[in-house]
Amino acid sequence: MTVKIGMMSFAHLHAHSYASCVNQLPDAKLVGIADDDMDRARAMADHFHTRVFGSYHDLLSSDIEAVIIASENARHRELTEMAAAAGKHVLSEKPLATTAADGLAMISACRKAGVFLMTAFPCRFSPAMQRLKAACDAGKIGAIVAIRGTNRGSNPGGWFNQKKLSGGGAVMDHTVHVTDLMRWLTSSEVADVYAEIGNGFYHQDYDDAGFLTMTFENGVFATLDASWSRTKSFPFWGDVTMAVVGEGGVLTLDMFSQNIVHYSDADMRVYWHNWGSNIDLALIGAFVQSVANHTVPPVTGEDGLRAAEVAFAAYQSAEEGAPVKIKRN
Repeated sequence: MTVKIGMMSFAHLHAHSYASCVNQLPDAKLVGIADDDMDRARAMADHFHTRVFGSYHDLLSSDIEAVIIASENARHRELTEMAAAAGKHVLSEKPLATTAADGLAMISACRKAGVFLMTAFPCRFSPAMQRLKAACDAGKIGAIVAIRGTNRGSNPGGWFNQKKLSGGGAVMDHTVHVTDLMRWLTSSEVADVYAEIGNGFYHQDYDDAGFLTMTFENGVFATLDASWSRTKSFPFWGDVTMAVVGEGGVLTLDMFSQNIVHYSDADMRVYWHNWGSNIDLALIGAFVQSVANHTVPPVTGEDGLRAAEVAFAAYQSAEEGAPVKIKRN
């Protein structure tokens, strides 16, 4: 069975990778692209050798079975509800939504329509992360006591710096990935969050740095550096790292450390070119298999909402200057 997929928007930086991954899978087909920016839609359709649709409605009226939504964060709800109403399964870019109400509405719309909603958390599909998860599940370091995580990246610019479209800055962008991994490792939810958030790197009206401390319901304590602290001259876009402290040992993860170091005289820069596993390809492959086999995706809309709730609580904590207990909807 070949799963027919449409792309809804190329606003997000990851859209290019996701479309490329669809074209690499033997059991998937990129049927077409729709976007608010028609020039971008035409360019991407030409690049990926597929069809451009004049509107989201036209795309959803075609014979596709699923969509990948890679719009601005604030538009995830609108596009997900459109796709669900048309009976299409949804893979939504992260963060799932910019408010809890929007996330709940997305989950509800897909549930009522009988379609799957998957959150784009490719880090779960990292072979190194999966080995770390397996080692923890096997009790290699005993019960987990604490986790130190980082997601330090470059400032993507554009609409990511516009709160109306992004929902926030670095904390919104970089909290959810590692929080999801921590939830997955501990099989527990975050109970409370304390956060310090600032704009000390770019001094603009969006946050570019955040440091979170979290307590999980099972007692695990965690910290997370969620920032856009990588400079323009840094060799790689960013990182995902964790140190998992157990009663009997410590396991460390550096997800993107498989690099070729490139010293370029052309522009006097050093670059790290990753040669490791393509976690985006694994993510898209899992979505395709979920649709093809009609099985619940390994990363659900609920997973996306739980991780996003931590970012929402972090902003509240920074504003109030106190820890915030997470109230789940």
